[in-house]
Amino acid sequence: MTTPSRLSPLLQQFDFAAERLIHRLTGPVMDSGDGADTEVGPVTDEEYLWEPVPGCWSVRRRGDGPGPRATFLAGTGDWGRDAASYPHPWPPPFTTLAWRLSHLTEMLVLRADHTAGGHALTRDDHPVSGDAAGAVAAFAAGAAAWRRALLAVDEAALDTVGYCTYPHGSDPEEPFIDVVWWVNQEVLHHGAEIALLRDLYRAAPPRPFHP
Repeated sequence: MTTPSRLSPLLQQFDFAAERLIHRLTGPVMDSGDGADTEVGPVTDEEYLWEPVPGCWSVRRRGDGPGPRATFLAGTGDWGRDAASYPHPWPPPFTTLAWRLSHLTEMLVLRADHTAGGHALTRDDHPVSGDAAGAVAAFAAGAAAWRRALLAVDEAALDTVGYCTYPHGSDPEEPFIDVVWWVNQEVLHHGAEIALLRDLYRAAPPRPFHP
């Protein structure tokens, strides 16, 4: 299928953002933004779970229960992601690299399913990774699933309201091209947050690690 002309720049933007984030998390080099490669090591489990300030939301072993101001752990498996029903806590909790990467991955996987899959997955179905390598692999798989969903759409689909039935956003009331734009900005802005957390972790003093 030929990619619709309106979708092509958004798809290119998504590819750039997802690839750049993966390289930022895995190394051995990343795009520095000026055309030069910058050396970077893979994110470690300690860094993945690092809480730079008190009261962070993160991913946690299910048996440990939710963190401060969270009321439940989202997802399935031995680990879950701190969450709360509406209204969310205010001011919003600071979130760890693990929380942000899990949030991105869940969004991509669920939106792919609600666009080109069974239209059935919920947050309760999504496994949460307790280790860095598993989380990065899950993100890469989610990005690939979303990309496949995009390659299956045509011009008519881009203008169809509710083409994506993702239940945790306004997707059922939005033209699909607006959903595509929104996913891109999610990857871009959370990717930037994750990059900043990596910089802060690198510059922070040594700290004890208790997985």
